[in-house]
Amino acid sequence: MGILDLVRSELIDVIEWLDDTGDTIVWRFPDQDHEIKMGAKLTVREGQAAVFVNEGRIADVFTPGLYSLTTQNMPVMTTLRSWKYGFESPFKAEIYFVSTRNFLDMKWGTQNPVMMRDQDFGVIRLRAFGTYGIRVTDPGEFMKEVVGTDGCFTTDEIEGQLRSVVVSAFTGMLGTSKIAALDLASNYKAMGDEARTVMQPDFGRYGISLTLFVIENISVPPEVEKMLDVRAQMGIVGDMGRFTQFQTARAITDAASAGGGAGDFMGMGAGIAMGQQMASAMAASLTPQQKEPAAQQTTTPQAAGKVCPQCGKPAPAAAKFCPECGAAQASTCPQCQRTNPPEAKFCQECGSKLK
Repeated sequence: MGILDLVRSELIDVIEWLDDTGDTIVWRFPDQDHEIKMGAKLTVREGQAAVFVNEGRIADVFTPGLYSLTTQNMPVMTTLRSWKYGFESPFKAEIYFVSTRNFLDMKWGTQNPVMMRDQDFGVIRLRAFGTYGIRVTDPGEFMKEVVGTDGCFTTDEIEGQLRSVVVSAFTGMLGTSKIAALDLASNYKAMGDEARTVMQPDFGRYGISLTLFVIENISVPPEVEKMLDVRAQMGIVGDMGRFTQFQTARAITDAASAGGGAGDFMGMGAGIAMGQQMASAMAASLTPQQKEPAAQQTTTPQAAGKVCPQCGKPAPAAAKFCPECGAAQASTCPQCQRTNPPEAKFCQECGSKLK
């Protein structure tokens, strides 16, 4: 073997990259003490791009395909090098392979709660998290703005910066969305698409495209969740007064079955009073829609009839005189159920007109 053949055998003639890491975005071809032979084969696979850097400048960018490195395939490098030694002259250049595939399942989340004004709860704090995906769309710009001379650049090195961009943009969008907290879950898809559109210019400055943005959950603080649970329970119960009476009857039956003494019944009486107070407070906080079923179920004594105060015989609710003894009947107010004298035309308690 001659000296020329020995030199040629030391030159690189096959250039390729097989990635098995799953998180490497940029990988530099190991050509530390080697020279690339003119006419060498360059293999760029789908989901890759090859960037040639000459003396600190990006010379050529190759998309997927098989290339023979000649002056026709390397116009920029040819201009820089002039190739005054002919086609067989070796040259030195840094070769970076850039992965252009989709990098998915990258996590994002708000480290601190987001303050926003809600139409139902006033000022509340929200937390959100999800995933997003990126793709390198401009390898040259990505090399200049992000990678530099890093020989092995992974998603971990840029994920922190991208997460800050995502959270900042999403926080601003959430604060101006004016969507009620109770309606956020039904708008995850629309909000994700809008956020992706808003954030795309910020990613584009790095030569990256935001291919996916998913909102997995937006949650309120635990104390607000407890209040929502209480509100839901109140809506399920409906008539708080009848529910309290039912609970009281069950408690008396259970105490009697257990042989409870006077002290037990005194404690029960205190519990009943407290339950009635709680029922009144909860009923006052119910919405008109929640109160309506209870109002429909309420029956007035006037509808069920009354008893003559003179002879004690039952009398119709609308009767002005007892059908048994002829005594004048007291009037019951249909609004407040107050008993009024027979001659009264208006209720002495609430002023309602008496029938």
